[in-house]
Amino acid sequence: MTQVKICGITNQEDALFAARCGAAALGFIFYPFSPRYIKPEDAGKIISVLPDALVKVGVFVNENVAEIKRVMEYCGLDMIQLHGDETPEFCREFPSARVIKAVELKNEADFVYAKSYHVGAILVDSRHAGLYGGTGRKANWELACRVKNKKPLILSGGINEKNIAEAMKTVVPVALDINSGVESEPGKKDHAKLARIFDIIRAADTTLDNAQLIFTKRGI
Repeated sequence: MTQVKICGITNQEDALFAARCGAAALGFIFYPFSPRYIKPEDAGKIISVLPDALVKVGVFVNENVAEIKRVMEYCGLDMIQLHGDETPEFCREFPSARVIKAVELKNEADFVYAKSYHVGAILVDSRHAGLYGGTGRKANWELACRVKNKKPLILSGGINEKNIAEAMKTVVPVALDINSGVESEPGKKDHAKLARIFDIIRAADTTLDNAQLIFTKRGI
């Protein structure tokens, strides 16, 4: 099945339910200005009770290297998602296979710049009104299709029950990142929506042997 990351986890109940639904990864947002922000101490408690095979991803926005490394170690994160204005040079401070770089693609220049990142995967999202993600707005699928030919692609940006089957058919990403599309309110997942969207993914999935996996346990 196409891998799925459920992002914006803030509580144990949602984390465990997403895992039971079939999530390959969960995302914890360590950006204080996000409505889905979680303190490292609270994330660590949730992570400690999650299945070991589940990949735990820390989401950071324009944070310094030392703090990211501290939180990675403290929480036992498997991967990090850099969701701000981090440069390719900044990303090289971490093992490339453990880094997801989020980008917004609006034009050819954005596409060219995205290709310059030496990271484990590129996540295509949509920004709006000063927000770096979780906006519920659809990303640029046309440019996302071009990125996947150059880098492992995670598709995000306004994915929900109504458009996820079309997104999978049109873009065919390696993985999906879902956040606001399965919420009852920011930071609180709607379990009925979660269950339904995983059912839709399974029904729409044409992946027989997904040899390219983004969310896997990786060494330091």
